[in-house]
Amino acid sequence: MIVSALSFLSGLLVVQQFSALPGSQWLIVVTVSAGIMAWLRYWRWLFFVTGVLWAIVFAMVRLSDRLPESLEGINIPVKGLIVDLPEQDERQTRFDFIDTESAQKLPSKLRLSWYYPDQAIKAGQYWSFTIKLKRPHGSLNPGGFDYERWLFTQGIGAVGYVRPDSKPVLLGRDSAWINISVWRQRITDRLSFLLSESPSLGLIKALTIGDGSGITQQQWDVFRKTGTTHLVVISGSHVGLIAGLAYFLVLKVWAWTGLLRWSPQRVAAVAAMLVAVFYAGLAGFSVPAQRAVIMLGVVMLAIILQRNTRPFNTLAIALFAVLAFDPLAVLAVGFWLSFLAVSLIIYVVAGRLSKSGYMLEGIKINWATSVGLSPLLLFFFQQVSLISPLANFIAVPVISLLAVPLSLLAVVLMFGFPLLASKLFMVVDTALQGLWWLLVRLAELPLATISHAQPSVWALVFALPGVLLLLAPRGMPARWLSLIMFLPLVFTPANKPKAGSFNMTLLDVGQGLSVVVQTENHWLVYDTGAKFSAESDMGRSVVLPFLRRQGADKIDRLIISHGDNDHIGGALSLMHGMPTEQVLTSVPQQLSDYSPLMCEAGQSWTWDNVTFTLLSPQHPFVSDNDNSCVLKIESEQGAVLLTSDIETAAESWLVETYGNQLKAKVLISPHHGSKTSSTFEFLQAVQPVYVLIPAGYRNQFGHPHQEVLDRYEQIKAQWLNTADSGAISLGVKEGLWQVQSLRATESKYWNIK
Repeated sequence: MIVSALSFLSGLLVVQQFSALPGSQWLIVVTVSAGIMAWLRYWRWLFFVTGVLWAIVFAMVRLSDRLPESLEGINIPVKGLIVDLPEQDERQTRFDFIDTESAQKLPSKLRLSWYYPDQAIKAGQYWSFTIKLKRPHGSLNPGGFDYERWLFTQGIGAVGYVRPDSKPVLLGRDSAWINISVWRQRITDRLSFLLSESPSLGLIKALTIGDGSGITQQQWDVFRKTGTTHLVVISGSHVGLIAGLAYFLVLKVWAWTGLLRWSPQRVAAVAAMLVAVFYAGLAGFSVPAQRAVIMLGVVMLAIILQRNTRPFNTLAIALFAVLAFDPLAVLAVGFWLSFLAVSLIIYVVAGRLSKSGYMLEGIKINWATSVGLSPLLLFFFQQVSLISPLANFIAVPVISLLAVPLSLLAVVLMFGFPLLASKLFMVVDTALQGLWWLLVRLAELPLATISHAQPSVWALVFALPGVLLLLAPRGMPARWLSLIMFLPLVFTPANKPKAGSFNMTLLDVGQGLSVVVQTENHWLVYDTGAKFSAESDMGRSVVLPFLRRQGADKIDRLIISHGDNDHIGGALSLMHGMPTEQVLTSVPQQLSDYSPLMCEAGQSWTWDNVTFTLLSPQHPFVSDNDNSCVLKIESEQGAVLLTSDIETAAESWLVETYGNQLKAKVLISPHHGSKTSSTFEFLQAVQPVYVLIPAGYRNQFGHPHQEVLDRYEQIKAQWLNTADSGAISLGVKEGLWQVQSLRATESKYWNIK
């Protein structure tokens, strides 16, 4: 069963590497191949081919449920149901919406935003809206969060927002008896009422109903640094723990009653299964919860039927069941971390001759998961917590044995006995605050985490057998070889440019700007994209992950061209997440805590035989956009001109002041391609071969304007837009510059081309 499940998994993984799905004729080929494998009784190959076939069919069905391009950007009246807990911040409320009545053929699930809502939005409500939609589209960057992939895995076929000019109407509410989301909503509302003053409210919501929206970014950072993130979401271990407690209690109570017509073990198994399903439902049936429920189902069924089970066979059945239900689960990081963690626990515990006490067994499991998951964590997040074993050794008992059971008991009691529930929550709150204090101190320790460039897939494949060898039983010969097998993870080859050259990446930050420049030994960041809320900005979600993926350990110089949000919004998060030696900006008053220098024309420096020169501002313009820092970078291959949001006045001044000195092979389009910029005289002075446009997909400003694109074509410049291309990289190959679009080279079949 284990090999068959892995073969099925391999087939699914192959399809996820496709940049486009095969045509229907290939479905016939794959189906015939599956028939041949079955006839020849090549069962492992049959499972592999079946995995390929199932992944293709599932993906085709999911892609067919996307918004047609013809319906983008128009007002559409809809009536429907809010299907899950809304996410709220200071500007908007986001929620998943199922359309039940519309004149248009819309996708089955929509992701909507309501800006500054004047009414309470809750799961289970029926609303009448007028909405404006667009196809699933997100920024695409190396190391960044692939929003399109997430929407695809969630079955969301369009995103959009509620139009304010047509008043939304609440039509009714769903019943809690037919919609578990309503139960989750009632629980979160009651928790907000009872624990309104508690700093642990967000954590308690996460532990009871899987709602992590109340956890702040600072808290997520601490959990990440201490390797305890898995403890603050409803994971498989939490589901298993609660089911185990239910089994133990029902077993004892049923045996005490003397009602032996049904054996206590069977009754306890049924009760434990029901509790596990309910708790997983409260968590929204995440992948770890699915895996835990399926594994528990196998174990409990074996108890009912009085059969013995092997741990790895049980895990293989759970793996196959999860993937058969949702083959796109392989695209989620949680899927890999969840199944690998359980595999490691089984590997170090099951079948060992020597048995330790509970304390030593817990330490062994903690060590195994911390070490065994480190290659995956390095691959996915480019960070590993060195204090994770210690932090988990302290946090696991507090969360799993105290906070989770008491919180769930309090949730059950709070609807009938709110006073008693409040007392239990007080105990939980005290425990969580004490744990939080300790985790913060651990996270502040030097070298609490290490960051490293993303290792290759081959380095990861080489390290996994090393993990098994390292955790093998005592007496296994040559266990020291495991350390050698970890070396490819550490010595990741750096893609550094040679002296005299540089790499540049125009990041896809939507309607904003951020450019990262790397020389042989230095890093420069020019602007940081927008800030959307207190917890969300492009510096944290795009720029910082990109730098970590590339192996940067510090920013030598950060230039903030001017004070518009779409250029300065991510600066604070970026500087908080990575050491920054110097800041240059035209708005030093907005970054006064970081001792910035005023950028002025004439400032120049050289890194690794690459020259950086600020051309503007020299004197203040009326427009803040025209006061942007203009940077020219010169190397052996040519020059790049970064212009930020300058408009006609600044362009004219630059032409008059520098003339032919403005010439550059690559131009970052001024002001995102606005018609107030990119004058013909300026373009003639620069004479760019490439123009790179930082603009958002279907942005409200209409950037880039068609007349500007016509001017680019008139001077015979090739242009690329991040809205269509994703991140755009400029690198040197065989002494010549190469401009590459991430959507052209790395996109998958779910990404909009």
